[in-house]
Amino acid sequence: MRQEFNGHGASRGSALGRARVRLPHVLEVLEEHIPAKAVEGEVARLHAAIATVRNEMFALRERLHGALVHEVGEFLDLHSLLLDDPELLNGLDELIRTGRYSADYALRLQRDRIASVFQTMDDAYFRSRVDDIDQVIGRVHAALHRHDSSISGVAGEILVTDNVAPAELVQLQAQGVMAIVTTAGSVLSHSAILARSLHLPYVVGAAQALQRINDGDVLAVDGASGRVVLEPDANDLRSHRGRVRELARERKQLHRLRREPTRTTDGVDIKLFANAESRDDVAEAHALGAAGVGLYRTEFLFLQRNELPDEDEQFRVYRDVVLGMTGRTVTIRTLDLGADKADRTGLALRDEPNPALGLRGIRLSLARAGLLESQLRALVRASGYGPLRILLPMISSREEVRAVRSMLKRVTARLREEGHEVAEQVPLGAMIEVPAAAIALPTFIGAVDFLSIGTNDLVQYLLAADRNNEALVNLYTPLHPAVIRLVRDVIRLGESKGKPVAVCGEMAGDPHFAPMLLALGLTEFSLHPATLLELRRTIRHCDLGQLKANAAALLRARDRTAIEEWIHANAPAV
Repeated sequence: MRQEFNGHGASRGSALGRARVRLPHVLEVLEEHIPAKAVEGEVARLHAAIATVRNEMFALRERLHGALVHEVGEFLDLHSLLLDDPELLNGLDELIRTGRYSADYALRLQRDRIASVFQTMDDAYFRSRVDDIDQVIGRVHAALHRHDSSISGVAGEILVTDNVAPAELVQLQAQGVMAIVTTAGSVLSHSAILARSLHLPYVVGAAQALQRINDGDVLAVDGASGRVVLEPDANDLRSHRGRVRELARERKQLHRLRREPTRTTDGVDIKLFANAESRDDVAEAHALGAAGVGLYRTEFLFLQRNELPDEDEQFRVYRDVVLGMTGRTVTIRTLDLGADKADRTGLALRDEPNPALGLRGIRLSLARAGLLESQLRALVRASGYGPLRILLPMISSREEVRAVRSMLKRVTARLREEGHEVAEQVPLGAMIEVPAAAIALPTFIGAVDFLSIGTNDLVQYLLAADRNNEALVNLYTPLHPAVIRLVRDVIRLGESKGKPVAVCGEMAGDPHFAPMLLALGLTEFSLHPATLLELRRTIRHCDLGQLKANAAALLRARDRTAIEEWIHANAPAV
């Protein structure tokens, strides 16, 4: 019988297929004791299962490329850390040896112990990590019984579950899964962002879906509206076919925009830069007519290796990025790693209770002067092959910018003495993602050549809300009046001082937000190539003069609802 579920559209697209239901992972394992003579064999069996899961995650990490390295890699890294956690491993061994429990029951007991500790923590971020524990324990449990511990899907299926990890999305799409429906999750989560990059229809917050949908049921999913229909009728099927035709027509229209200018209806050119992380990303950005690369992440060079990349290796990568854009500006961000990942790169750092607020970004680079000098030398050498800019992450003070500027000057002079051909000047910019940097910008804007607003972290830090914490889904939003005003202030100050300002966070890639950002004065966007053409289409239907005339009403908005109403009223007819 037909039923309808209304969730939140997290990734556009329309899908029709059979349901594959995955219930929330719970280890329903009965208490089981083993004889003393079987203890060491059980410990060995458990260790073999853990090794199997570790190898599976490493193999998946090796298959990732481009933006997937950034979006998925950090979750695989976290799961690898959990597998290597001494408290988890020693606790399991002790339960088997002293309690003579089976490996299955030891897993359940240890999972419950660790989860109970996390759930009592005051920090919402750590409470939300229980899902990661369950995913890791679930993989090990499956490996114990010689099952593939990774999630599986069948081509033509629609997965219905409570939540899905970013790493699983990559596997599911490769297996031909057509859409994802979850009862939990957020449209701003890492999984949602990745689903949009993969063009995989994704609906979150579809309450009652797990209680009402069974394996094999037919579902029609609209990833834009968030509507899920169980056992669709003739009208639903006609609607689905209509959406499919419309999406095909839209893709064809978007394809025509690859060589069109990003120009508003009143004749103002807007620059669309691409975020990139690999040669493939750079090639796609070039093919789509991007103005250049607005954010090239360098972390992938440092992750999943036992030693730091040397200057020559870095130089070759940066040079190839510059050459790949054939004269268009390339903005390369210096290393943005924290203590939670840096130890696997050859950088020995002590553990930090909250890496997001710790020694990361430019703080880490300045603390390891040799590391920063090597990267700056490689970047300046690459500047001899085309226009290149250097972007500094996690800036919070004038002193940090001045320290890097001083080192950059020394490095450039030394390279010239060594006979290298380098640019006459390499522009140096700051990422504005720490609220203190946005507020104190007047004190150091003279020390930088351009600015890039990283809205993902800026929103998190400004609102003290983790975007992956489902309990805070209504609080974490770029549509908070404080966010709007702070972004406006940064853009206005940059304009008054002649410093280009771009937005490079997720906010920049959402066409829904484009009229609002244009009204605030933004003329440079940096986004994932996957949504570049959609954004170009939206901007080409915007009247910039009218939007700026309406900006005063936007800035008077007192809450999220009023801002959403402004966006709706000023959305162009596309």
